[in-house]
Amino acid sequence: MAWLSPYSQPLTASQAAHLLRRATLGPTPAQVKQFTGLKPDAALKLLLATQPTPPPPVDVATAKTFVDLPFNETLQGQHANYLKNWWLGLMINEGTSVQEKLTIFWQNHFVSTYATVSDARYLYRQLALIRQHAVGNFRQFVIDMTKDPAMLRYLNGNQNVANKPNENYGRELQELFTIGLGGKYTEDDVKAATRVLTGWLDTGYRVATTADIVVTFRANQHDTTDKKFSEAYGNYTVKGKTGNTAGDDELTDMVDMILRQPETARFIIRKLYRFYVATEITPDIETNFIEPLAKVYRDNKYELKPVLTALFSSDHFYDENQRGAIIRSPLELIVGTLRHFGLKAPESGTAPFNTLGEYIRARSREQQMDVYEQSTVFGYRPYYDTGLDRIWISANTLALRSLYTDQLLRGSIKVNNVVFGPDSVEVIKALPTPDDPVKLVDELTAQLFAVPLTKSQKDFLIDQVLVPGLPRYEWALEWNDYMGNPNNARKMSVKTKLDNLFVYMFRMAEFQMS
Repeated sequence: MAWLSPYSQPLTASQAAHLLRRATLGPTPAQVKQFTGLKPDAALKLLLATQPTPPPPVDVATAKTFVDLPFNETLQGQHANYLKNWWLGLMINEGTSVQEKLTIFWQNHFVSTYATVSDARYLYRQLALIRQHAVGNFRQFVIDMTKDPAMLRYLNGNQNVANKPNENYGRELQELFTIGLGGKYTEDDVKAATRVLTGWLDTGYRVATTADIVVTFRANQHDTTDKKFSEAYGNYTVKGKTGNTAGDDELTDMVDMILRQPETARFIIRKLYRFYVATEITPDIETNFIEPLAKVYRDNKYELKPVLTALFSSDHFYDENQRGAIIRSPLELIVGTLRHFGLKAPESGTAPFNTLGEYIRARSREQQMDVYEQSTVFGYRPYYDTGLDRIWISANTLALRSLYTDQLLRGSIKVNNVVFGPDSVEVIKALPTPDDPVKLVDELTAQLFAVPLTKSQKDFLIDQVLVPGLPRYEWALEWNDYMGNPNNARKMSVKTKLDNLFVYMFRMAEFQMS
């Protein structure tokens, strides 16, 4: 239990940065300063506070919402893009909250994709459901997701009827969404779960004459016999029911059966651990952290907020060995870099907003994290496959990561013909002593890197990147000369040096780590 014991000291700047890097998609220096000195319990109250429901995405041409309108075949591709861009805008513009990063976690847990569902209204409704339950009750989350229209379409739950069962969802419910393969369920358990789930149907899919999307239970298509499960579930029997409430009654009974198994809690906690703490789970971590946190989960009747609070408040989370222990995902890198500089997406639903969204989606797609488009129901490979987060990095993706940060820092990203990116000179002006190259590099490396650089690395940044071939005092002379007479010529000289410094730092291996 000691590993899960609450860390009760005020957070140092590096600890605050660690918390915000892991719990959110990336902090600004001002946010790190805001959280420095807070105790974890106070910090978590801010991070886990209920967020307002964002306005829905809109069609750029009409400036009106489309998720509450009948299906439009002609505009459907555009609407899908608007939806994805809308979500990216929420990620970029979010304050200090766990909401958007946690939404990414759950959307990759309960995978559905536009490529399969092909109705943006369905995916919007599903994303709203994910946001509703992200820090809520997992039991209700599973029940509601089972009946979600997009999920019924994605895993063929709408085709699962008594005389022609479809096992897709019954299998993934156990393997991927709840108990995992460690639960040692059987093929007969898949068949039994499938029979429990018979009879559900969505209506309104890609219908151009009505905006209504409704999920109904068809009692006449439901298997009313008893469903006997294996020893993995204590040989439990879900009693067959009849009538209009049979689907809900049996579903609830089965979900409760699955959640009663200790492995179900451990499976969910391991996924959260790999997402937020470290990808490697040793026997010691399993014994001293996963199992105690799983107990917190069970004792709190599958409420997620107590679990997240315990995780982010634990001694183990603040162990220095955890810093830099995870390779940043493409979205963490792309969105987090924008957030670091305080860059905001344009007004949602405008042409500039969608121009930026298209650019960011293209960069995340080529780095193997296409938004709402996982290649399989297992989710993005680095969250489940051998190698885990190391899969994010290859010769190709590393070059693409650097290309993105180069473009951002060199002013190559433009929205409405206006450069979208940081002004390195203005960034440095905010530092306490921008004319001191040693303190400047100390401050920047503390802001940008999860792990401290060595003295030799910092010396290289000063002597070979910031002022190559010049004595260090030249930087102070040039900076102070610019500040005394800030004309364009002087600014360009200073900016070129700073841009080179940022470009180099963003290409370093340490910048890829969280």
